[in-house]
Amino acid sequence: MDTTVHKSIASEFNIRGYPTIKLFKGDLSFDYKGPRTKDAIIEFTNRVSGPVVRPLSSVQLFQHVMSRHDLIFVYIGGQSLLKKEYYKAAAEYIVHTYFFTASEGILPKAVTLQDVPVVAVFKDGTYYLYNEFVDGDLSSWINRERFPSYFQIDSFSLYQMGEQQSKLVALAVVDEKNPSEESIRYKTLMERLSSEYRDLYKSDYQFGYVDGNEYINGLIMGEVAIPSIIVLNMTIDGYCLPESKIETMEDLLHFLNSVLDGSATLLGGNGFLQCTKRAFYKAKSTVVSMFQTAPIFSCFVCGVPAIIAVMVVWATCTAVPANDEKSEEGATASPALDAHGKKATELQPDSTEKTTEAKKED
Repeated sequence: MDTTVHKSIASEFNIRGYPTIKLFKGDLSFDYKGPRTKDAIIEFTNRVSGPVVRPLSSVQLFQHVMSRHDLIFVYIGGQSLLKKEYYKAAAEYIVHTYFFTASEGILPKAVTLQDVPVVAVFKDGTYYLYNEFVDGDLSSWINRERFPSYFQIDSFSLYQMGEQQSKLVALAVVDEKNPSEESIRYKTLMERLSSEYRDLYKSDYQFGYVDGNEYINGLIMGEVAIPSIIVLNMTIDGYCLPESKIETMEDLLHFLNSVLDGSATLLGGNGFLQCTKRAFYKAKSTVVSMFQTAPIFSCFVCGVPAIIAVMVVWATCTAVPANDEKSEEGATASPALDAHGKKATELQPDSTEKTTEAKKED
């Protein structure tokens, strides 16, 4: 639908950017915010159009689901207040991941439960259980746990983290096509940290790596070296860089702790000056990208407005002011003097009598 024509639809559904993909299901609508690929859109459609919570009725079905998905949430147990909260949270986060219910009997033998009912997240080759006293409300816990502990992060994932999460994002910026020894070391350190220190940082950090620095450069409006370590605060568009080279796990831990206690220098932000600078940077990047991809078309697009502007300026500068024209007209219409220095009598072209009297006087 072209909402530039149907503007009431854009207003009703609060559509702010294009292209926007929405899925309508009964009285509900869901926004798609993932990668713009066929497979990702199809998976989103299949996930959201089906049941919000799907039952797992056998061990084989549970294993099949685990083989297809890297991350799932499962409610284990019967009717309870926790189940109602689980269904409510599932309706909110179904756009991001899958939600299931199961009985204790179909779970893998490696899963040990202290009590039921309980909610578990299966990811990173293991599982984690929800604890109300430690993790807070269920919806917030699901929001924190809906990403793998460590994975390749793209622009869509970063956007979601900035929109709905309060975690800092610790990234290894690497070049996957041409991996260097230092790139591999940074990725290994970050992956080890995500597993060995999960309990320490699970509420504060999301760990991952990003291939290339193009998107990060746009965020910080600068150039990030490859490879490097960076911490992003997506809620305020801020970032921190290590002041010294990261060599060991202790160096990385020191850097992350300095960010948490505020001793690390926070750069960027969303102040007025930074927002203005970011708008200028995006405009500049867009123009440069246009000229790189389509130079002839870009010259036409940028050249026509420039020519029109020059013509307007030229016309404004060369135009004769209205006061000067009136002055010239006034000078032409001023009465002439006669031979004795007296003003000649004004002639009325439609009055013959007055003309004769003037002649007699002369």
